[in-house]
Amino acid sequence: MENADNIYRQLKEVITDPNRILSNIEDLCSYSFDASFGSFLPEFVVQVTSADEVSKVMKIANKEKVPVTPRGSASSLSGGPLPVKGGIVLDVSLWNDLLLIDPDDLVAVVSPGIITARIDEAANKYGLMYPPDPSSSNISTIAGNLAENSGGPRGLKYGVTKDYVLGLEFVTPEGNIIRTGGRTVKNVTGYDLTKLIVGSEGTLGVITEATLRLLPKPPASETLMAIFDDLISSGKAISKVLSSGIIPSKIELMDQASIRAVEDYQPLGLPLDAEAILLIELDGHPSAIRDEIIKVKEIMDLTGAIQTVIADTEDEAKELWKARKLVSPAIVKTKPTKISEDATVPRSQIPEFFKRLNDIKKKYDVSLVVFGHAGDGNLHPNIICDKRDKEEMVRVEKAVAEIFKTAVELGGTLSGEHGIGTMKATFMELELGEHGVDMMKRIKQAWDPNNIMNPGKIFPEKGQKLVLSE
Repeated sequence: MENADNIYRQLKEVITDPNRILSNIEDLCSYSFDASFGSFLPEFVVQVTSADEVSKVMKIANKEKVPVTPRGSASSLSGGPLPVKGGIVLDVSLWNDLLLIDPDDLVAVVSPGIITARIDEAANKYGLMYPPDPSSSNISTIAGNLAENSGGPRGLKYGVTKDYVLGLEFVTPEGNIIRTGGRTVKNVTGYDLTKLIVGSEGTLGVITEATLRLLPKPPASETLMAIFDDLISSGKAISKVLSSGIIPSKIELMDQASIRAVEDYQPLGLPLDAEAILLIELDGHPSAIRDEIIKVKEIMDLTGAIQTVIADTEDEAKELWKARKLVSPAIVKTKPTKISEDATVPRSQIPEFFKRLNDIKKKYDVSLVVFGHAGDGNLHPNIICDKRDKEEMVRVEKAVAEIFKTAVELGGTLSGEHGIGTMKATFMELELGEHGVDMMKRIKQAWDPNNIMNPGKIFPEKGQKLVLSE
């Protein structure tokens, strides 16, 4: 950056504590990566703690045409917080002073750096819940979840982050502070700018506060495990449950590779010869869900389950869910690199998607593990590999590309909850078409004419390809 000294001088004038402006190479390196691929050094990191500070930093950046990348805890799996064009990383992770629960309006008002799980914990004290539950909720900031429109296991019944955002405060690329929405459930005034910002991955503005919708916490839950000797049958069982009128809060799947990985990692007595395990949770009134869990068991048995187990106690339920929670750490024991995707297909296409994934696994000779939120078609095909093995990574890149293409061919989407970032930008036109991508680019241009907000994300650059090897 040619004018780095000038930028630094201006930043010191608007950030009251100079210790929150980082420029040492050690600090910059720690902000150069996330949970995906690639490493990009910023010139500065600014740890902001107020909308006024964000506004002043954005005005400097817009005037000097310096890229700005918002960042929370950097748990992103798609490259959202990577400063691919350098410039300023705007870190909101220290900004966690506001967590207000209003039980009368059923809302939470939060600062951007609040850890997501804390919102649900605070709501629970009032008999309420914040439904979105991404796997990273114990470390991810709410601003990151809002930027990526995160989901989670409960998405089957409760939806994703955007379904719980009533209002936002955010700062535009020009440094203007704007409020959208409010505390009302109904709000049809003008364009829905709230929904536009949620999921925009920091390319349109910086979220500085959120008003979130809360729900009454269900009084009870029931858990069932079903074991299948055929993966396709497990997909058909999912469809049967959902068409029966029963809507579980969660339907999670583990394929044979993930089952064996968990048993190698921490033996739980799982059947190694099983091709799939489904974990199903119902929540609601105790009497209603007790009847429903019995019906779910009947459906599992009729569609080919070789064994079904209903948890009788909360401790038994936790033990059943333990296997699913261990999948991610277990599968990286064999090789160090994990490519975690979240392609999503319509529920009716789940069995076919399973079949195609198995074909891709054989075609490219990759270690493909399938688990995830099967109830809403949001699977996580994970490829376990070693990024130091160049030949293997070429096959992995081809396999990932075919997974995306297959999902779109089946009427699905590139991402159910991880976002686009850098990892999926090259496939955007495959799903949205040339004119769809062009319309999104026009919106970006109107909001951010100097293209300083998180450039290099969502929209592919000319000649850009998926590259996972370094």
